[in-house]
Amino acid sequence: MPIGIQDFEKLRNFDCVYVDKTEYVWRLASEPAPYFLSRPRRFGKSLLLTTLKAYFLGKKELFEGLTIAKLETEWQAFPTLHLDFNSTSYATVENLNEFLNYSVGSWEKEWGLETSVEATALRFKTLIEGIYKKTGNQVVVLVDEYDKPLLESMSDEKLNAAFRAELKPFYGVLKSADAALRFVMLTGVTRFSKVSIFSDLNQLKEIGLSEKYAGVCGITETELLDYFTPELEALAKKNGESFEETLSLIRQKFNGYHFYKTGESVYNPFSLLNTFGNGDISYYWFATGTPTFLFGELKRTGFDIIRFDNKIDIDEFEINDYQPGDVNLVPLLYQSGYLTITGFDKNMRSYRLGFPNDEVKYGFLENLFKYFFPDNGRGTGLARGLS
Repeated sequence: MPIGIQDFEKLRNFDCVYVDKTEYVWRLASEPAPYFLSRPRRFGKSLLLTTLKAYFLGKKELFEGLTIAKLETEWQAFPTLHLDFNSTSYATVENLNEFLNYSVGSWEKEWGLETSVEATALRFKTLIEGIYKKTGNQVVVLVDEYDKPLLESMSDEKLNAAFRAELKPFYGVLKSADAALRFVMLTGVTRFSKVSIFSDLNQLKEIGLSEKYAGVCGITETELLDYFTPELEALAKKNGESFEETLSLIRQKFNGYHFYKTGESVYNPFSLLNTFGNGDISYYWFATGTPTFLFGELKRTGFDIIRFDNKIDIDEFEINDYQPGDVNLVPLLYQSGYLTITGFDKNMRSYRLGFPNDEVKYGFLENLFKYFFPDNGRGTGLARGLS
């Protein structure tokens, strides 16, 4: 099981199980649009970007036996810049500037294009255009977890605004340098409105709610049965259950995410892989990070927590639109993976949201009441009623 492996090349070289998503890679690469994809944490965004990186670097050997090997005939290599915001933390504006300067500086040295320009955004633009001029090939830019500095500063409005101000011109380069770019993709948990990539960089094609890409991250039940039947059988045998009983339990615990208004749901890949790797069903995804910033926002805005026991409705134009300080936290809860689409009213053009599965429902509610009622939250009648 590729637990904790987010790099496609490493995964393939170590002969790990890989759920073949390369048809999506080929489809993305075949269209000229710059993309933005939002998905919850630990849902495979990093693996997708490193798969795209390997593809655009022309590493054909890594794709042997996969769907894309039957679709791609040229395997052209392009200069590729991969910016991974997961690599550090952002407590100050200096932390962010240090990360951006280090990244651009490393690329300048790699391509022999060092400059005396000081402004990071201008250096980034000069670098992209310089690589294009030097190689004759357009540049690929892949940005992983673009919003990590913004998520880490949710509780500090002043710092959050400072981060947005620093990122605005940097991301704006991905529009101004368009002629020198072959492919652009940014991923993140949340679509923050009024951030440059959604105002200045208005040509981004957002695919977070696209039917065509609903299964690009996560594991469908079809994929579960195609790739993990031996693991399901072993788990059933260990627990003294039938195959169908085990599948039903796995479905109840980890399935249920919808990233389009209709269609097949997907499983949380992190919890599935850990369950099969450890031979034990547990709440692995939720255990990797309690969303305390969300609980703080719920408390700040006076969110009626009884709503979690009912279906939550939201307009289709609001579901992917959030900015720090908003009173409406439903978009943030959806984008973070704590709510998912359970229905769509085509007349009202609104989504109905709810908990995707037991892992999220019980993990969220338990931690929510611990936060709101630190002395006896878990044992309140309200907690029992909701769970």
